[in-house]
Order: sequence, then C-alpha cells, then structure tokens
Amino acid sequence: MSPSGEPLGYHELHRGGRSGAWRPLLGVVVLFAGVFLLAPLLWQVLFALGYAAAGEPVASSLERLLDTGDPTPMSLAFLNVVLASAIPVAWFLSRVLHGLRPRWLSSVLPRIRWRFFLACLGLSVLALFATIAVTAVLPQEGGTEVSSTVNDFTSTTRDFLLVVLLLTPLQAAGEEYAFRGYLTQAFGGLFGSRVVAVVAPALLFGLAHGVGQSLPVFVDRFAFGLVAGTLVILTGGLEAAIAMHVLNNFLAFGLALAFSDMGSALNPTGGSWWSLPGTLTQSLVYLALALSAARRMGLRRTTEGGVLEAPGPRVYRSPLRPEGP
Repeated sequence: MSPSGEPLGYHELHRGGRSGAWRPLLGVVVLFAGVFLLAPLLWQVLFALGYAAAGEPVASSLERLLDTGDPTPMSLAFLNVVLASAIPVAWFLSRVLHGLRPRWLSSVLPRIRWRFFLACLGLSVLALFATIAVTAVLPQEGGTEVSSTVNDFTSTTRDFLLVVLLLTPLQAAGEEYAFRGYLTQAFGGLFGSRVVAVVAPALLFGLAHGVGQSLPVFVDRFAFGLVAGTLVILTGGLEAAIAMHVLNNFLAFGLALAFSDMGSALNPTGGSWWSLPGTLTQSLVYLALALSAARRMGLRRTTEGGVLEAPGPRVYRSPLRPEGP
C-alpha cells in the first residue's frame, strides 16, 4: 500500500490495494490459466451448443473451429472472443485478489478517457503513413508471400470482414487489459520498477504468441510490447496502447484478406529483419504523437496515493434494534 499518500503511477496502483507479494504472483498464474485454458474450454462449450442447436455435426465442427492453419470466419470469431475474455478475467483478479475496482485497470482517472482514445486512433493512422514511406524503400525479403493482385471478394471475405470489424477491437482490448493492464500493475506493484513493469509483460506478450514464430517476428512483437507498455506508464492508462493494437490488427487482417490469406496473418512463422525498421518507425512515431497529445490534453499520469481498495459491503443495522448491549 501507499499509506503515506504519495502519488501512484499506473504501474504502482496495486500498492493502493491489498498487501501481500503472493497476490501478484498468484494473479499472473490465474490470468494465464483463465485466458489460455479456462476461456477456450468455456467458449468451446458455447460453440458446441450453438452447433448442436443448428443441427451441425458437433465434433467435426469443433475440429474445424480450432484449425488456425486454415481458419474460417467462425475460427477467427472464436479466437477473438477467447482473447477478449481477458478483460473480465483481469477485472476479476483486480477486484477479488487486490481489492481494487476494475476501473483502475483502465487508467489513473480511473476510467477510459474516450477523448484521448479517439485522438489516438487518428494518430495511429498518421503513424501508419510513416511506416508506408519507410517500407517503400526497404528490401522485401524473407517475409510472408503476398500476391501482387487483389483477392476476389467472396461471401467468406465478407464474413471475415464482419468478424474483424465487430470482434477484433475487443480482442485487441483484451490483450491490452491482460498484458499492459494487469501484468503491468502486477510487476510494477511487486518490484516498484518502471523498467520491470514494461519489459516483463512485453516479454510474456511475445512468448504468448507461440513457440513456432521466427526470431524477427518475436522481436517485432516484443518491441510492440515495449512501446505499448511505455505509453501506458507515460500516459497513465491503456487508451493509447489499445488504439495502436486495434489499428495494427485491422491492418494485418485487412492485408491478409486483400492480398494473402487469414492463415498467414494468424501464423506468421516466417518474417524478415527488414520488416523491423518499418514497424519500429510506426511504433516510435506513434509514441511521440500520443505523448504529445497527452501533454496537450493535460492528462494525469498519477493518482493520489493512499488506500485505493474498494470498500466492503455495508452492514445495515435495524432501526428497531437498540444500539447498546
């Protein structure tokens, strides 16, 4: 806790909740178990019930659902809702394990600062143009094969687009609430270090995307995590990181639907070191723009210290019952 009342940064908010070093350690384990074990099982049950109600063969439909090598729109929807489940899991841990209201995961205000979030969406598009300018002059070697012609627009393409537009923002927000939200506060509260609060979640973020990824792809994701984590601490909330993540996923899925296939977007096992200058340009330009916007808007990066723990349930005394013994 911070009984002295000193200001707390976003990564220190757990120090205003219930004390105990075991809490963040247990929370990290429960978070990964909840998102990567429990949530997939629960969603498979729900999808199975849906298939059964529709008269579809349940076993073969579930097998097709889990095939990310050759995904269908339903496969992408399943993946998105599983990762979006990280939001309620992080909320649960924040409230039950640390005694903090879930809104403290959004920002130090504590809530989503929608004006800043919308501004960041626009700034992420500007950063994308900088990426295009850089990648246009770089060699394109060793990356994912991309066709030079646009794919046909089919009913499957339409269904993929609907899933991307409706569910991918929730998926991106789920990953941010887990890695830049709960994990940043867990490591920050445990070690009291900005560096650890940024680097540790970024490393886990890269590793969580699979052991089959190439080193350039891992480094790219690790670098994304570093920039997103830095933004969270320097702006005091998740808005800028969520906006950047949403645009990145829109871009990746959009390019896959237009020129490649969704399987290559979900499983980028190849990769080239030449892709890193472009993505780093985007991240660093966006970092500078978002921080400038945060300063112009006068966003708070800390909250008042003290105890942030949510109060327990009220105990009501009957007015007919005497106060004394």
